[in-house]
Parts: sequence; C-alpha cells; structure tokens
Amino acid sequence: MSRVSFALPEALHAYLLSVGTRPDAVRLGLREATNALPNSGMQISTEQGEFMDMLLKLMGATKCLEVGTFTGYSALVTAQALPENGKLVCCDVSDEYTAIGKPFWAEAGIAHKIDLRIAPATDTLDALLADGQAGTFDFMFIDADKHNYDSYYERGLQLLRHGGLIGIDNTLWSGRVIDDEAQDADTVALRALNAKIHADVRVQVSMLPIGDGLTLCRKV
Repeated sequence: MSRVSFALPEALHAYLLSVGTRPDAVRLGLREATNALPNSGMQISTEQGEFMDMLLKLMGATKCLEVGTFTGYSALVTAQALPENGKLVCCDVSDEYTAIGKPFWAEAGIAHKIDLRIAPATDTLDALLADGQAGTFDFMFIDADKHNYDSYYERGLQLLRHGGLIGIDNTLWSGRVIDDEAQDADTVALRALNAKIHADVRVQVSMLPIGDGLTLCRKV
C-alpha cells in the first residue's frame, strides 16, 4: 500500500524507475487508472511489483494466493509471472475496485489464471483448507486489513508448501510501528505481527524497505 518506496527522495525514486524498472504498457495503464482514485496510494509501488515479478520467476512459482487485490495491480504482476498453466487465487471484498483491474487482466492475456473470490478472506482461506489444498501454494501476498494480518498469516502457513514464501505488505507502516504514541488498532496489530514473525521458528524472515515495508517469510 505505497506507490513510492519508504522514505526514498522523489528525485532518486524517479531515477530508480527510469533505469531500474521495465513495467509494460498494461501495467502502466492500470497504474494510470488507479492513480485517478482518491485512495490510489493503496496500490503497491512499481518497483515492488517488478521485484515480486522477478522473485516469482526465480522461485518457479505456479500456484499463488493473494489477500487484498484492490484494483488488481499486484494480481496482474503475479499472474504475468506465472506460466501459462499457473493459478492465482485472489481474495477481496470489493466488486467495485477489482472491476477496474479486470479489463487490464484481459488485455494482458492472463485473466484465465486468476480465480477472484469476493468474500471475507478468512472464509476463502478456510474453504481452501477444507478443500484439501494445504501445502500446495508456492507464494502468498498479504495486503489487506491490517488487524486481520495474523489470521491470514496463520492460514497462509498452512496453505504454503515447505520452501514457499509469504510476502506481507506495509510492515514498516510509514514509521508508525516505532512510534510509541501510535496505538491505533492497525499499528498495534502490525507491531505485534512483526515481533511474532521475528521469533517464529517456522519461517526464515527478511524485512525489506520496499514500498511501505515488505516482509518475506520462507516456510522452513
């Protein structure tokens, strides 16, 4: 949920985009459509998308899961990184916002890879578990309501294969995670999850200052 990497000066960020990323025309089109919204900052940054694209290809990912789709930029990036027979299950509660991304998914030729489920994400994740899909996903991206991050993380660990990866967005939260005066529910939840993951022997962890903070958790 950040269009610019955390604390990166504007001029340096512009340079990074100009020489360090190659978003295609469809990605740029979806970004432009999303930028017209008042809450456009909820989409991931261009550089985060390009990083995730490369990461998924390096992993050889074929089956992915996303919690929080918004207008569909991260879903577009993820689905483009998957092979032709790859699958991405997207969990969201908004028909309105996800509808913005659908034409771009179609334009990119990857709509058939995306299984969009409009329902509370915990319901969708529980349904996947009940369907016997535990241990079958390569990658999960969490970028939704912060107070439920821990619930998504726990279900994700069950759905992920050993060696699979969870990417958790907004873990630096514009610096509020280290502000003792910030005691709102979202900040408290992120702070607690960051501490939990640091001590969690079930995963290998790496927190990166990309976007608004991206934590990678590899299931061991």
